Amino acid sequence: MPIITLTTDFGEKDHFAGTVKGSIYSELSDVRIVDVSHSISPFNIIEAAYTIQNAYSSFPEGTIHIIGIDSELSPENKHIAVKLDGHYFICANNGIMSMICQDIAPEKIVEINIHDKIQTSFPVLDVFVKVACHIARGGTLEVIGKVINNIKPIKYLVPFVNDEKTQIIGTVIHIDNYGNVITNIKRKFFEGVQKTRNYEIAARNYKFKKVHDRYGDIINFDIPEDKRNDEGKALVVFNASDYLEIAVYKSNCSTVGSASTLMGLKAMDTVTVSFDKV
Repeated sequence: MPIITLTTDFGEKDHFAGTVKGSIYSELSDVRIVDVSHSISPFNIIEAAYTIQNAYSSFPEGTIHIIGIDSELSPENKHIAVKLDGHYFICANNGIMSMICQDIAPEKIVEINIHDKIQTSFPVLDVFVKVACHIARGGTLEVIGKVINNIKPIKYLVPFVNDEKTQIIGTVIHIDNYGNVITNIKRKFFEGVQKTRNYEIAARNYKFKKVHDRYGDIINFDIPEDKRNDEGKALVVFNASDYLEIAVYKSNCSTVGSASTLMGLKAMDTVTVSFDKV
């Protein structure tokens, strides 16, 4: 049974996600549809890229991923279908795929060219669904598009490093549901610059001198629970996806606060790592 996933900024209030699912089922009754997320911030390409990068590999090979973010067709925003790591991705060529392609080279990229047969103001519904169902039936990418070699890069994907290798300037790329702040600094990149040197991580007026392995590492469990005041303690970790993350232990935006709310951090803000000179 084919699997088609949906990642969009449609939200849950409107009919858009349901309409797309209904259209898929109308073409292919024997298919499984999985919602990765419909809560991507509107037109937030970096957030969408981060989400799909961390979700797709949990699905079996052959899964088809529809990504409905900033998908209106224009001369600067063409539609593509990509085969990568045994999976298929259908999206706009607006940088969404470049985060995955940074680590894994695509097997094939085509620029979708079936638009002359379809009049639409809702390309996810009318174009992406057609392409996904074509692939699910065993169709090849060349039938729905022309082969191209490159995809559009995404801005702020790679952190800046100064010439002296004493500083990394990263960018906040995602705020998760707990208010944790995820940067574009990956563990491998960090350690490649660090080379065992001491460091200080700065986000606005907050400074950290250690990256913890787990959120709970900041807590002294030898102290009785009713005397620890655990909640609300700030820390830095490499999260499950190996991105540098600023977090608050057991954060809750409506009570103890979160890294985002307490530090005033939002998407595209700067996080700096300063290293001792060699």
